[in-house]
Amino acid sequence: MMLRPPAAAAQEFPSKSIRFISATAPGGAVDFVARAVGQKLTEKWGQQIVIDNRAGGGGVIGVQLAAGAAPDGYTILVASSSQFSVGAALTPDLPYDVINDFAPISLMAMIPNFLMVHPSLQANSVRELIQLAKTQPGKIAYGSAGVATTSHIAGELLSHSAGIKLLHVPYKGTSGSVFGLVGGEVQLVFGSLSTALPLLKTGKLRVMGVATPMRVAGAPDVPTFAESGLPGFEVAQWFGLVAPKKTPPAIVAKLNAEVVRIVALPEIKERLSEQGFEAAGSTPAELASRIRTEIAKWSALFKEVGLRGNAAR
Repeated sequence: MMLRPPAAAAQEFPSKSIRFISATAPGGAVDFVARAVGQKLTEKWGQQIVIDNRAGGGGVIGVQLAAGAAPDGYTILVASSSQFSVGAALTPDLPYDVINDFAPISLMAMIPNFLMVHPSLQANSVRELIQLAKTQPGKIAYGSAGVATTSHIAGELLSHSAGIKLLHVPYKGTSGSVFGLVGGEVQLVFGSLSTALPLLKTGKLRVMGVATPMRVAGAPDVPTFAESGLPGFEVAQWFGLVAPKKTPPAIVAKLNAEVVRIVALPEIKERLSEQGFEAAGSTPAELASRIRTEIAKWSALFKEVGLRGNAAR
């Protein structure tokens, strides 16, 4: 049987439905982003994008399934920083290699992490918070959605970067940590702005900084941590697409071009923004570089603070 050359296969792609594997349960952030982009791909190509939720094992089940799929462009993994940078740094002995077993396609969206504080905290900026924490080592508590979650890691990075000692209080989920903050059980929480927006509007919480390189369009008045004296402080959840390794480069390029076009559409930007996301396309090389850089960054931090475990959520 004569095989079609890769260029011809890419030109015909897609000729059938495409499966997006999500390593999380339906209804979460990964699902939302995947469906928003998938709908537009269906409209463009006339082929159904099928979301296949394979939750379990802290994301390991879904990622492993995608790693072993045929490299033909018809099985794509909706990747996130939880599995591809944080998870890989936390658990080096995963049954797959996030760098060598996948071909990055593009970023789709990011969730900026904001530092929210209780109104009673005697600090009006990140600089003031750091100074206060230095006078009260271990007394200022920050809540998280659980051990090794993004909110926990952000707190550890703040402690490490600023040379301060904060008390970590893990909750069962984001809502628990936010309610703990409102109730004064903890003084700080890292999280998405959309999660706590109603509470911020009523003055039950204050937002102090955003852990992104530049200010966020949806909150232009909130300074970055770099502006507060912590250059390079970045903690953002990201969501992107990766294919099994050896997927033809022409197919990866075709997927990349469409994803970048889609996330730049005003309607998609607005749809994502309403849920606390920032639309963010990238080249395959940029996504690959981000994964490598973040694994190195988090591995160093986790080694310093003695954190190790299953892939983070």
